[in-house]
Formats: sequence, structure tokens, C-alpha cells
Amino acid sequence: MNRTLLVLAVLASPAAAFAATWQPSAELGIVNTTGNSETTSINGRFGLKAEEDLWSHDYYLAALRSESDDELTANRYEVGAKSDRKLTERSYLGAAARYENDDFSPYDYQATLALNYGGWLLREEGRSFKLEGGPGVRRAQLADTGEVETGALLRGFADYQHQITDSTKFFNTTLVEATSDNTFAQNDIGIAVSINKTLALKAAFQARHNTEVPVGTENTDTLTSVNIVWTPAAK
Repeated sequence: MNRTLLVLAVLASPAAAFAATWQPSAELGIVNTTGNSETTSINGRFGLKAEEDLWSHDYYLAALRSESDDELTANRYEVGAKSDRKLTERSYLGAAARYENDDFSPYDYQATLALNYGGWLLREEGRSFKLEGGPGVRRAQLADTGEVETGALLRGFADYQHQITDSTKFFNTTLVEATSDNTFAQNDIGIAVSINKTLALKAAFQARHNTEVPVGTENTDTLTSVNIVWTPAAK
């Protein structure tokens, strides 16, 4: 099993990535209230993307932390890596890796690695829609018992992007990681409006769902956010 995880990790980060030209992005949202109640919520994301003749890469780090009246109510971070080797103008083969640690989830952590075959069902100026999927492995630790689950995984991913105007973009992404122990699903939907060449305002709604959770734990978590997004201007 460890050998399989190592092979998939190498596939998700090919040597070609080190020679790529990377495009960074960062986003941050902060909410702070004082008075009768004190609430602080911070969520952020840092990403790196690269597009080459044959390869594309997408790495990210995301975090969420929230306190209410000095009591921690959310604490999560997630890292992910994805690399694809283009087969044709509309299809590709690659690998994806994801790790998340969440103090308020049914799982202390979930780690997945998967091979992907994908393609664009729609790819035109201003609009794109792609689907991908493939087998992999998952390792997770239950928060209530400490039991570690390891097993085969089936991963699916969908990504729809629509540039409505020169300054406004709509997006919707869906991730599903299905195993015999649990199925994890996440959907992100929102809109981003450019402020200038480097800054944008993004409003989004995220829903995360686990099918198997301990008694007394909610299956679904949601996050509504308004973030400032920074992307360096194209040269």
C-alpha cells in the first residue's frame, strides 16, 4: 500500500513541473464582530498553476479558522496537487493527491491519491466544462475512535467555468471521492468580479458531505464566503 501511495504521489508531481512557468494566486476573507458577541472567521487559499504544451499542473493550500466568544468553532486546512499529461486537444491522463485535516470533521484527516482520465465536453471562448475520474487509494482516521481506514477509491471531478462578461466569471466545481467506508463530496459554486488587473472580489458557497459519520455529527458542512483574490497581471 505504501509503495502504491509513493507511485501515485510521484505521478501527481512530475519532473516537468519544476521547469514550468507558474501562475500564483491568493485569496483571503476575514469577518470580525465585537460587542454582545465576539466572532472572528478567517479563510484563505494559495494556489499555483502552470500550463505547458503537454502538461498542466494545479497545486493549492486552503485553510479555515473560526472563533466565537473565544471558543474555536472551525479549524481546517487542506493541500492538494494535480498534474495532467495531454493526450489530445480535449483529453488528458494524470494524477491527483489531496490531504485535509479538520478538527470538527468526523475524520481527523483524509488523504487520497488517484489516477485520472479526463476531457473537455465544452471548450470554447468564455466557457468550458470538463469531467475526469479514475481509481485510487484513500487513508483516513476516524475522530471518535482513532481507527484508521485504508481502501480503494473511485474519484470523480467536474469543473464548469463561464466568463459572463469581461469582468465577471461564474464557476461550479464538484469533487466526489467514493470508497466502501465513506463517500466524500464537495461542491463549490460562486462568482468572481474583477476590480482591476490583479484583484477580484469572489463570493462563493461551499458544501462538504460525508455519508458515514458518528451519531450526533452532521453529515454536511457549508461555508459561505466573500474573499479578495489576488492574481499577478499577465506579462
